[in-house]
Amino acid sequence: MIEHLVIDRIGHRGDGVADRDDGPIFVAAALPGETVEVESVPGQPDRRQLLRVETASPQRIAPICPHFGICGGCAMQHWETSAYRAWKHDLVIDALRQAGIEAPVADLIDAHGEGRRRVVFHARRGTHDVLEVGFSAARAHQIIPIDRCPVLAKSLDGALKAAWAIAELLSPLRKPLDIHVTATDAGLDIDVRGSGPLTATATTALARLVASHNLARLTRHGELIVQARPPTIRMGSATVLLPAAAFLQATAEGEAELARLVLDICATAGAKKGAADLFAGIGPFALRLSEQVRVTAADDDEAALAALARAGNTPGLKPVTTERRDLFKNPFLAAELNRFDAVVFDPPRQGAQAQSREIAASRVPVIAAVSCDPGTFARDARILIDGGYRLISVTPVDQFRYSAHVELVALFEK
Repeated sequence: MIEHLVIDRIGHRGDGVADRDDGPIFVAAALPGETVEVESVPGQPDRRQLLRVETASPQRIAPICPHFGICGGCAMQHWETSAYRAWKHDLVIDALRQAGIEAPVADLIDAHGEGRRRVVFHARRGTHDVLEVGFSAARAHQIIPIDRCPVLAKSLDGALKAAWAIAELLSPLRKPLDIHVTATDAGLDIDVRGSGPLTATATTALARLVASHNLARLTRHGELIVQARPPTIRMGSATVLLPAAAFLQATAEGEAELARLVLDICATAGAKKGAADLFAGIGPFALRLSEQVRVTAADDDEAALAALARAGNTPGLKPVTTERRDLFKNPFLAAELNRFDAVVFDPPRQGAQAQSREIAASRVPVIAAVSCDPGTFARDARILIDGGYRLISVTPVDQFRYSAHVELVALFEK
């Protein structure tokens, strides 16, 4: 069915929203104030497919990528920068308000920098059994083949060609592949997922591909196929040898900005007794903190902690103690936390409800909370506030340009 809608606002996922008495209607790539022609989406009564913009917003701009609107990677390339930044800033304010929290929210920091330094390409056989390599379509399993991606850093030049070469080499297996590519200081590091066991012939061919595409390392499900050079990343004064498909902040600038904010918060505590870094990963905060203070770093990822421990032996750093721990099931208890002057926690998107309860019951004077989801952050912040902490400041950081994702760093004081 064809309809004509007036868009009232942008929703928290980046869709245009037409507010109606029977509930909101979501239209991707539509902007506030626009009149649009849309059609129904089968099986999704609250969504419409944009057919035509009848009256365009003065804030509408030309997307930077020809794949925008088809590829599911970006949601907001069509919106003028200042309006986009204000909306992203308001995502944090709205999440806090819904949790009953009023707190000063600083200006949004643009941390796109040179672009994203890690990417996952999908390789599938599509229509007419033709191999396709690219990104998933928005809200669909269809693969959108791409020839370039303007949000990627220059350090990922060659990543798409390498992904195509791997997909073509493994195409006889007829398996859907996820090809994880990370730009490291030594070159591209690639981990292939989904291939199943490889024959000796396929492994040998992949090893030759490493040389022809000048890759640093190639692994399959984390198992080494060949390494030409150790894939390393610099973190503060330390150098980290990355585990296969290791989690990194999306951009180098994003990591640097988040770390700067965290270190500034911890500096307010003096941190003579030491600091804890919970959900530490490979150590973007712990390694920088250890330039000033002893650090206890905890995570459930064994490979990440091993990489952090090795990097923690860098001369000049204060001791870094690592502890493998599932902080969802076995959080640090309040009594354990009381020995620290500052606690940093940077959980996955689902937040850290159990750990937040223990932090709230502790006497740690300063907390640096890092989050990639304002909603779960607000929930955890409510727990800390109810436990006697004051939310002093919140700083949003945008390293996922053109998306609905926003990071933040917050200062809590007891």
